[in-house]
Amino acid sequence: MSRLEELVAAELAGDVDPRAAAMAAAIAARHGEASRAVLFYGSCLRSRELDGLMLDFYLLVADYRAAYPQRWLATANSLIPPNVFPFAHDGLVAKYAVLSEADFRRECSPGARSVSVWARFAQPSRLVWAKDPAARDDAARGVARAAPTLLGLALPMTPSAERGDSLAIWKRGFSLTYAAELRAEREDRSAGIVDADPERYRWFGDAALAEMRDRHAATAREADALRRWRALRRRGKLLSVLRLAKASFTFAGGIDYLAWKINRHAGTRLEIKPWQRRFPLAAAVTLLPRLLAQRAIR
Repeated sequence: MSRLEELVAAELAGDVDPRAAAMAAAIAARHGEASRAVLFYGSCLRSRELDGLMLDFYLLVADYRAAYPQRWLATANSLIPPNVFPFAHDGLVAKYAVLSEADFRRECSPGARSVSVWARFAQPSRLVWAKDPAARDDAARGVARAAPTLLGLALPMTPSAERGDSLAIWKRGFSLTYAAELRAEREDRSAGIVDADPERYRWFGDAALAEMRDRHAATAREADALRRWRALRRRGKLLSVLRLAKASFTFAGGIDYLAWKINRHAGTRLEIKPWQRRFPLAAAVTLLPRLLAQRAIR
């Protein structure tokens, strides 16, 4: 096991609020035998505050068809992954995304279709439920791909004088990932992720970069990396819109959650009208141009 894999395994096994673990088990139970592992990530994990907030989970499944009684949900998950659902358990609320184990491995790697998964799992996470040791190991291997993916793509985009500083590469990488999705957070939020726990990012960054050097992993030239990031931005924005549209069918109350998140991070006062709750897809389509014009999302 490499140094990076050791760090990932230790972090995934770290302490977590028992209520988050109980919610993860309940999410897994909802999808029966298809469930393989549940990962807990996001602001609630970092702040250790759960009450009144929305927890974030990823459910890894063996097969989409086995995960759903409705075929259309399996098809939607396969074509535009992930599916996202709201969930409530024991007084807490959450949202969880569903990915197959195969899609999770791909989306944590340089071959990912967007930055969405590896950008999140390059950050701290916990493996809070696993069906068996094999499922636990498979999830950990996927997570261990995320940091090298981010750093490998960010390194050629980092100023030459800063390429010896793993924290500078992390910050550049997160800045690029924020630009590759529709995000409501402030522009300085990406650097804040690293500044909140520089020791962790130094350990993970140095280990990932050393592993890349030991494996003689190819790092893209700056011109190639620039083209790759441009493609990721184009695809990421499009996928963000498509996922938003899909969530209007799979995420009950999703339009209210979207408004809450934008207001929280962008300082806006977006209010959802009754008709927008009845027709969330139409609401999303009409709201998006206004939010982009106001730079509430970017």
